[in-house]
Amino acid sequence: MRPLSAERSFAAYGASHWIVLAVLAAGVVLLARFGGRYRGTPTAARAGRVFAVVLVAFHLPILVYDLSPARFDIQHSLPFQISDLVWMAAAWALWTHQQWAYGLTYYWGLTLAPQAMITPALQGPDALSIDFVSFWGQHLLVLWAAVYLTWWVGMRPTWRSFALAAVVTVAWGLAMLAFNAAAGTNYLFVSRKPDNPSLLDLMGGWPWYLGVELVVGLAAWALLTWPWTRSRALTA
Repeated sequence: MRPLSAERSFAAYGASHWIVLAVLAAGVVLLARFGGRYRGTPTAARAGRVFAVVLVAFHLPILVYDLSPARFDIQHSLPFQISDLVWMAAAWALWTHQQWAYGLTYYWGLTLAPQAMITPALQGPDALSIDFVSFWGQHLLVLWAAVYLTWWVGMRPTWRSFALAAVVTVAWGLAMLAFNAAAGTNYLFVSRKPDNPSLLDLMGGWPWYLGVELVVGLAAWALLTWPWTRSRALTA
């Protein structure tokens, strides 16, 4: 007899979805609440490296599994989504505190990851299946990493970080447009909208929604940058 979790399909805003969102919120509150206490201390640096190891230990086996012959599907298995790139950037930022990696983690982790969790493109078994754990684990961890780097380590976004994130995102989107056209895939949802309801449904048809998405995304990133740069200017 199959376990119940394998028989029940994931449903957006079902019980498991609300539980994950509650865990997400609790983690963000706790990290932000205690960040000031440990900011700039050896404890924060050591914990960051442990966090980096956890990210790699969580994602690497899943990546290997997705690329295995029994599992491989060119539509989904290649590590080409932003969620695949951001955990790598987050792990590097946690280990090295390099600004470029932090910037990518900050912008991608605080905007694209929440969007994916609010309108999850997850079709498959519900809680405790490998797809469920993989999807939610990668988004929770990178968002928490962005909060950790900001409130515990004390790193801050800059307009240079904003520009870098914008250039990298647009360049990767164009690369995925070309790859999708050649391979018949839809990485980054730049070739068509996802099948599940999403914010892209409010942005018109292809290719217009790509331009709207870019403008809205850059505006959101600017709003996430301005308070930090303004506070530094006032302090100076």
